[in-house]
Amino acid sequence: MPLIELKEVSKVFKQGATPINACDNIDMKIQPGEFVAIIGPSGSGKSTLLQLLGGLDGPTSGEITIDGHDIVKLKQSKLTEFRLRNIGFIFQHFNLIPTLTAEQNVESAIDKRSSNDRSTSRKMLANVGLESRAKHLPTRLSGGEQQRVAIARSLVNNPKIVLADEPTRNLDSETGAEIMELLAELNKNEGRTIIVVTHSSYVRKLADRLFEMNDGQLAEKE
Repeated sequence: MPLIELKEVSKVFKQGATPINACDNIDMKIQPGEFVAIIGPSGSGKSTLLQLLGGLDGPTSGEITIDGHDIVKLKQSKLTEFRLRNIGFIFQHFNLIPTLTAEQNVESAIDKRSSNDRSTSRKMLANVGLESRAKHLPTRLSGGEQQRVAIARSLVNNPKIVLADEPTRNLDSETGAEIMELLAELNKNEGRTIIVVTHSSYVRKLADRLFEMNDGQLAEKE
């Protein structure tokens, strides 16, 4: 049974009187533990699709089922709870709180209803190779280190799914490759389902499956 399934999913925006099909009748199935990459030019709909997969936005039409839940039909409070427990997000701009240390940034994402505590955040930082930098503010971390903190933060509630939107875009090519390798390790060693939207050609070496978006339409690459 797929962990994620999209059926005839469309997202239409209005630009004045003109409709823009950011996602156009997309069908997609992702199995548990897959590493999936989505590539395509800017404006093709990649980030919109990722937002739909994460429940950050709703489709104009179609069904999105994640782990047996039709997230389109969930009330906002239930959807927020579902995201918190099941989906981790990584963004290209890191989105770290500048006044908090690396450890505190990770702690800030902990589900308060869980038994996770500061030791969990330290463990997550250790998993991404940053245990020695736990007390540093973001301004004292390199771009690659900041993205590693963001990855640790995305994992702190032990999500089944990690969605990464252009996680290497603000990094040099060498550091970007290291981040992609780290995501691949999390997929291989921990069995997490990873979905990455990226311009990076390096991801072709790592992903189980590769999709390409153009003008809102999604096609799997051989």
